[in-house]
Amino acid sequence: MSGLLGIVLALGLLIWLAYRGISVLVLGPLCALLAVLLAGAPLLASYTQVFMPALGRFIVAFFPLFLLGAIFGKLMEDSGSARSIAHWLVARLGSQRAILAVVLACAVLTYGGVSLFVVAFAMYPVAVALFRAADIPKRLIPATIALGAFTFTMTALPGTPAIQNAIPMPYFGTTAFAAPGLGVIAGLVMLGLGLGWLRRRASAARAAGEGYGAPAHDGDDEASGASAGAALPAIGPAVAPVLAVIVLNYLFSAHILPALDTSYLARPEFGATPMAALRGLWAIIAALVLSIVLMAALDRRTVASLNLSIGAGANASVMPMFNTASQVGFGAVIASLPAFALIRDAVLGLGGGNPLVSLSVAVNILAGITGSASGGMSIALETLGGAYVEMANVAGVSMELMHRVTAIATGGLDALPHNGAVITLLGICHLSHRQSYGDIFVVAVAVPVVSLATVVALGTLVGSF
Repeated sequence: MSGLLGIVLALGLLIWLAYRGISVLVLGPLCALLAVLLAGAPLLASYTQVFMPALGRFIVAFFPLFLLGAIFGKLMEDSGSARSIAHWLVARLGSQRAILAVVLACAVLTYGGVSLFVVAFAMYPVAVALFRAADIPKRLIPATIALGAFTFTMTALPGTPAIQNAIPMPYFGTTAFAAPGLGVIAGLVMLGLGLGWLRRRASAARAAGEGYGAPAHDGDDEASGASAGAALPAIGPAVAPVLAVIVLNYLFSAHILPALDTSYLARPEFGATPMAALRGLWAIIAALVLSIVLMAALDRRTVASLNLSIGAGANASVMPMFNTASQVGFGAVIASLPAFALIRDAVLGLGGGNPLVSLSVAVNILAGITGSASGGMSIALETLGGAYVEMANVAGVSMELMHRVTAIATGGLDALPHNGAVITLLGICHLSHRQSYGDIFVVAVAVPVVSLATVVALGTLVGSF
């Protein structure tokens, strides 16, 4: 019983202290070792033989994606391509469709591989100008950005290079395009319900005579003029790298890599690894590398300036990667404790043997506990991935469907108030949880959960498509 209490206490402290702003890089090992101490397990052995190997395995597997994704996003930001795409969409849709324009601009950027943090910074000045012109309350800006950047393009749409869509690949032997039909349906549900909610809230505010907000909030003037004087690239060169990521990812995963002779992977020096476990990861790596090269070729800045952007992007990749890896190490330590067997059996028993239901609940809860979509997913798959593969094989559920459900499940409870992206987004917008979190909760928590339930129901009835 003390072991179970230690797990609950460690999880509770992780949530509370992360919400208070303490680094997960520090919290991961400390909270894990607290659970070890209360369970009476070996302290140092749990750290060096369980926590660190799990952390290392995650970094070894996903370091290229964090690195390349951060460099790609930084180049999109510094070259002005992100702002160019945003302004082009806004010009076509107009201020009367301010909410739709911001959501679609965020969606295009994140689906093309731009970090959601970069998107939030790039879109905030655009959103301020649009919402002011349309007289829509500023408090709706965070939820609007969250809908476009934190939801369907992160977890649902097939082919997205987001880390949340990449982590399941080695566990299930899938690619980023797993269950494309269900992914599109999930994305449409999130987009439709999210837009419906935001438009309803804007209409209610207009009827109440609320307006954008007077006086203007601190930081709005700086935001509105942040990029006014910068010469932005034309829409063609700006959008080309984004399209390249999507198209190349598909070509490598569906055609190029399967056609190659990879029999050498069976040799011991390559870990006797089947190509199915690597195809999705290799495809995203190749797509990002070639798209970065394309962007560098189209960028009109000096080589020195490009080097600065690449270096800054590489540096920016380290902290998110190690934060997530620290959470994975935390999960591995918790899973090594005897009391975890009770939690594991309870979770696996959910859904009456339906692995989709059990997997959805497990990933969502862990994402909510850690405040991280990738962290919660990684813990679930690290500790229970093998069991879910066995359950799926027994139940006749395809690995593609397991992949898509896992990815979508990360995008629900992860966006609770202690989520780092939520806190950062509110900071960028100079707004508080009290002012804006209610709408973020609807579009980034409630709506994705509805979408997940839809996919689980359809997958159970008709399978993967």
